[in-house]
Amino acid sequence: MASSYDDRDGQIWLDGKLVPWRDANVHLLTHAMHYASSVFEGERAYNGTIFRSRDHSARLIKSGEYIDIPVPYTVDEIEAAKYEVMQANGLTDAYVRVLCWRGSGNDMGVASQANPVRMAVAAWEWGAYYGDAKIKGAKLDISKWKRPSPETIPCFAKASGLYMICTMAKHQAEAKGCSDAMMFDYRGYVAEATGANMFFVKDGEVHTPKPDCFLNGLTRQTVIDMLEKKQIKTHVRHIMPEELESFEQCWLTGTAAEVTPVGQIGDYNFEVGAMARDISASYEKLVRE
Repeated sequence: MASSYDDRDGQIWLDGKLVPWRDANVHLLTHAMHYASSVFEGERAYNGTIFRSRDHSARLIKSGEYIDIPVPYTVDEIEAAKYEVMQANGLTDAYVRVLCWRGSGNDMGVASQANPVRMAVAAWEWGAYYGDAKIKGAKLDISKWKRPSPETIPCFAKASGLYMICTMAKHQAEAKGCSDAMMFDYRGYVAEATGANMFFVKDGEVHTPKPDCFLNGLTRQTVIDMLEKKQIKTHVRHIMPEELESFEQCWLTGTAAEVTPVGQIGDYNFEVGAMARDISASYEKLVRE
């Protein structure tokens, strides 16, 4: 079993320089710790190359704009930091986490404009997010928590604060013996899992929720492009809960999840079928090209 994330060997890039892993710390009164003023990216490297790396870096900057955190680095500078970390830690296949946050400063109320924006990059080896679910199919709970309206929060930002209900939903799912939870949106439509987008199959065609109040994941976009190239008709639309019974297959997409078939959502069962297996295998091949 791997050691705690705060007690490992290696180097982490922090504010422009590499520091020993155990020394990559922040003060207790860091604004982000109290008010979730932070944005991040999760990325995977395959054979020494981070998949869609520049897209991730650009999205980090965009997320910062959404929640008034001006990321103080360019895409090129973020790219350089990520590869410096991988090289320093001798990694070729890895998970890469880039985090940008409001640090300690003169503000310790809700406002944080007087506080510096800081950035860190860490990387480590991380296997399948859902264990053996790629073979058996993941088991999902149905969460009582819903994705919020765009009128209540910048829901297209990959912001730490947006994940609190995801953490709660995943904890409740794990307590029931599930790998994850499916969430509805504020209108009651099928939305996503706690950290992954969703796809369904019916009569040889694919249906995926319209990302109008949650993150349009880069892996999701990649898979939709793959489906188009395979000439598989894909419907991007609002999906009602009662439709779950009619779908034959289901899979999740995300940087951590990659493409993971789903075997069960609540009382609904799905086949780990040929299309789900094909898309998963095709994605594995694509990211390693």
